Amino acid sequence: MAARAATDYNPTVLAETLEGSRDARSGEARPRPGVIVAFSGGAALSVMLPLQGEPIVIGRAGEAGALLPDDRLSRNHCTIATSESGWVVTDLGSRNGTFADGVPVEGESTLVAPRVIRAADTLIVPCEDLSDFQAVTIDGALVAGWRMRDALAAVDRAAASSATLLLAGESGTGKELAARRFHERGPNASGPFVAVNCAAIPEGLAERLLFGAKRGVYSGAAADVGGHVQAADGGVLFLDEVGELDLLVQAKLLRVLETRELVPLGATQPVPVSIRVCAATHVQLRRAVTEGRFRADLYHRIAPPEVTLPALRGRLDEMPHHIAIEVAAADARLLPQAKLVEACMLLHWPGNVRELRRHVRDAASRAVAGGSDRVRVEHLSPDAGQPLAPTQPQDGTAPAPSVRPYVSRGRQLTRDVVERALAQHDGNVSRAARSLGMQRTQMYREMERHAIRTKPRA
Repeated sequence: MAARAATDYNPTVLAETLEGSRDARSGEARPRPGVIVAFSGGAALSVMLPLQGEPIVIGRAGEAGALLPDDRLSRNHCTIATSESGWVVTDLGSRNGTFADGVPVEGESTLVAPRVIRAADTLIVPCEDLSDFQAVTIDGALVAGWRMRDALAAVDRAAASSATLLLAGESGTGKELAARRFHERGPNASGPFVAVNCAAIPEGLAERLLFGAKRGVYSGAAADVGGHVQAADGGVLFLDEVGELDLLVQAKLLRVLETRELVPLGATQPVPVSIRVCAATHVQLRRAVTEGRFRADLYHRIAPPEVTLPALRGRLDEMPHHIAIEVAAADARLLPQAKLVEACMLLHWPGNVRELRRHVRDAASRAVAGGSDRVRVEHLSPDAGQPLAPTQPQDGTAPAPSVRPYVSRGRQLTRDVVERALAQHDGNVSRAARSLGMQRTQMYREMERHAIRTKPRA
């Protein structure tokens, strides 16, 4: 079947192309695999190229120079297609190489779950279904790809219908930005937005800081002192890391939410307040409830609705934009190297957006200090994006693997990949197979082919 050039697809008519994939009988959209060009020639992009039953040719042929601003691409650089075994990437004898998750592609390679494909200085993200994909948007500090946009749409619905919202997700995923959106899209948008980091409140001071205190109730209290709840009257109170509040304070917060009144420390009369509350946590509050660390009645008062913000490792289309913003902030003449962006897209980033931006900022500073016109992978700190400890993400995405995905030559794994996967999982064939995106029977065939035997368990 003939391959189609990347420029045969006009992004402006993508919606019509995807709409045409709907089954005429059921009206339901079928998954439409394709790729997202996320970076090319030093620039962050959001170019969608749907697969239409035939391979896509990536290169400078035809009008591709305008679509992909990468002068290091060969005229016909590589093709990308899908098969029953996964994604098929074929290098077409390019000058500057094709790479799948950092591994050079020589001829045809089949990958089960590749994260990023690099053709010269162009980075491409395979996508199982482009139907709901939209280009990355940037609104001030908020960079939103398709997965983040889904979460923000849920925040918008909560802002229109609920006085409370619980935001879950790992640290650094953008919970305060989502909380501000809850404020801006709700009926109290003209009121104050008061953000409180519950984890940073000194022990024993939470009640006074949140609910205020009357004059003389404690040593040095020469006047009445208002708290964060009063400050948020008529607006939104954002309680970040709400799970860190002690149980006594949780009980008082519950009463405020139920009665719309608060009693400052040392007061005898309640004070009416009108607030909406957005709470956030990076821990599983349901587990905290079962362990007695969080009140069940407060949990049910603030959630539902509950929105989980996706981890950055599941938002690869956003990464080049975050990187480009930090690099430009360091020096408008500076550009990110494609290998740097590729390396960032393959890292775990336990601190998510916050960690990525901090490390890119530091790398850009090193580049400027060294007189470089590009931020290179060598400028990135060795500990950037490294897992702090094995964890299970809250958003359902798989933890980033520490071995390469299933990269094959002629659909066969190299001995090195098989041995590293088995070593990582202490000889457990099933877990090693899952880490490579394979069935256990496939793994046994590869082990037999390479004469690899696992050590007997004690």
